[in-house]
Amino acid sequence: MTPDVFLFWFLALLIIGSGLAVLLFTNPIYSALSLAMTMVGVAAIFITLHAYFIAGVQLIVYAGAVMVLFVMVLMLFDIKAEIQAFSSGKISGAIKLISVGLLSGLIVGGIIMGQKSFVGELSKDAVQVAEAQKVKKSTSPDAATKELGMVLFSKHIFGFEALGVLLTVIAVGTVALARSRGGTHHAK
Repeated sequence: MTPDVFLFWFLALLIIGSGLAVLLFTNPIYSALSLAMTMVGVAAIFITLHAYFIAGVQLIVYAGAVMVLFVMVLMLFDIKAEIQAFSSGKISGAIKLISVGLLSGLIVGGIIMGQKSFVGELSKDAVQVAEAQKVKKSTSPDAATKELGMVLFSKHIFGFEALGVLLTVIAVGTVALARSRGGTHHAK
């Protein structure tokens, strides 16, 4: 077994194990930490594929910003009361399973319906980046990242700005709710 194959299988098992831990832990803090480990493992897989830009984005956006938001949301809950409320009753368990099944079906249906148009847009952007690479005839490894950045920040700037505003509003709202009367961490 070569070191690359060993590293891949080690990371794959780490990702699967920490992904299962997200689901199996009853404590939300442990689940959030397991989710962070899953995201770091996925970034490590991208590094082994020499996709350093995507690995960096994975670490910065998901393992960094999204995990901070998860922890902020966890601040709103009284964890002991939430665990008791979440794990009670056969009828509520059945409703939860049906809801998860319906939501999964909607997500899969949405992915299938939107796949053709999304793939078409991505391939146009990829062709544009590839053509720019041919024109410049640059052998620099940073040139592809630069061209990708130019496409992302020129054609798709609204998505970045909207996401930034949304994340800021969520962070401010979470802190405000946590500090308000009735929150678990209210000011005295």
